[in-house]
Amino acid sequence: MIKEACVETLEEALIAEKQGADRIELCADLKNDGLTPDVELMQKACISLKIPVMVMIRPRAGNFVYSDLEIIQMKHEIDQAKKAGAAGIVLGLLTPENNVDEKNTQLLAEYASPLPVTFHKAIDVMENPVKGAEVLKRITGIKRVLTSGGKVTAKEGSETIKKMMEAAGDKLVILVAGKVTDKNVYEIQQLTGAEELHGRRIVGELS
Repeated sequence: MIKEACVETLEEALIAEKQGADRIELCADLKNDGLTPDVELMQKACISLKIPVMVMIRPRAGNFVYSDLEIIQMKHEIDQAKKAGAAGIVLGLLTPENNVDEKNTQLLAEYASPLPVTFHKAIDVMENPVKGAEVLKRITGIKRVLTSGGKVTAKEGSETIKKMMEAAGDKLVILVAGKVTDKNVYEIQQLTGAEELHGRRIVGELS
């Protein structure tokens, strides 16, 4: 099992590593579900940690429909993450119709190369996250999809998560999120069959 801890400070990242996290998702402003962290935090985390750091690329709060200018900004943020030494990038883009924005997702995944890309919980806003997984597995560079199966918790979304895993086959890793903690992580692994799980408290409290 791979446990990915979601953090917004260097202190939290170091505690998560110490408490057994296998990987970090580094964000700013988790109150708004995570935005791009500043360059200094990216650099410090990548230098200080021995485990891989995945950097959130999300230029603003709100929806996941981005303008051409915001796409340019995301490219700039990907450059910063690469220079900082990130192990991967986390992003998610949708169309106004609430489908995966294939064109811009492909564009940014290629731009992030050779870093692997995780498509984040934007997929859970879709009416049919399973369809989203089917689209994403065709996009080169997308390695993971972070999802709670369209529900608030992984438990509630477990049936959809299993269908997403089926749809993804061996092309994508379904990274299971949604109130996953150190107390229920093994139960959720059993429930979904997932090998990678993600949470704010997946290795316990970080303060």
